[in-house]
Amino acid sequence: MTIARIKSGELGEALAASYLKKQGYKIIEKNYRTRYGEIDIIGDDKGCISFVEVRSSNNTRFDSPEYSIDRTKQNKLAKMALSYIKRRHLEEDDCRFDVVCIEGVNSDSPKVRLIKNAFELNSWYKY
Repeated sequence: MTIARIKSGELGEALAASYLKKQGYKIIEKNYRTRYGEIDIIGDDKGCISFVEVRSSNNTRFDSPEYSIDRTKQNKLAKMALSYIKRRHLEEDDCRFDVVCIEGVNSDSPKVRLIKNAFELNSWYKY
């Protein structure tokens, strides 16, 4: 991964966190690491734990960034979220998966969109 791409990713996550705060989210953690990978942002939205995947793009000519979250990535995010839930004993709390899409992340006016409840866990995921 190039330094420029890493910087774009960091900028995208900072923009996403700022946007979420303006939407009323309380940021609980950023870059939460598990053995399965990393959750970009974990937030609280009116009592619901939100596991947020941030997707950013500099090129707006192709598909929107959220289309890069395929079933494999969703399953990986689910494993990471369940690890967090178990570790924090949050089995009784409401949780969901949100996506923040940022188009033109390095531009002067990036376009930020929030997709709440972007996908759900398969029924075979258990606490």
